[in-house]
Amino acid sequence: MARYLESKCKLCRREGEKLFLKGEKCFSDKCAIERRNYPPGQHGQKKGRLSDYGVQLREKQKLRRIYGLLERQFRNLYKKADKQKGITGDNLLQMLESRLDNVVFLMGFGSSRAEARQIVRHNSIRVNGIRVNTPSYLVKPGDQIELDNKAKEHIRTKSSIQIADNRGFPAWIEMDVKGMKGLYKNKPDRSDLPSTINESLVVELYSK
Repeated sequence: MARYLESKCKLCRREGEKLFLKGEKCFSDKCAIERRNYPPGQHGQKKGRLSDYGVQLREKQKLRRIYGLLERQFRNLYKKADKQKGITGDNLLQMLESRLDNVVFLMGFGSSRAEARQIVRHNSIRVNGIRVNTPSYLVKPGDQIELDNKAKEHIRTKSSIQIADNRGFPAWIEMDVKGMKGLYKNKPDRSDLPSTINESLVVELYSK
């Protein structure tokens, strides 16, 4: 499967904001955005005006990179969101937030979505007591997510959960930090998600 192998910090610089791809580094003064808040490359500091299409494309790329999806994965998820009842943009964000790798990240089992995805693929996650190793699995309201016993002993995992606990968990997730398990209570409302995301631009782009 295709993977992005270059510096993840370049992705944040390209989008002009923190995408939180590097775990704890993103919260420190070592974050690339704090030091060089302009696109990478020799022409990065030259300011240019984007067309309407360019603005839509950048928003789509930003959202895709936040959740670590390839173009085909993202487009397929959009098609599913478009077929559902309700607002397509809201449906898309809820589906992205409901992906197992994202829920594992929000519960603090991994310090980044990439690390959470690896934890899922390594058979370390159980959903309602059943082992699931598919990062794209869509978690449903009421599902319980838990680390297996072996993963609970990892020092890095314990540290990651503690850091997440100190920062606080989203309102739609109920965590048992000591038991290293959590409950996905409900899908998040649009108001619960970052205002820096403009999903309507993504819908406009794919609707052409």
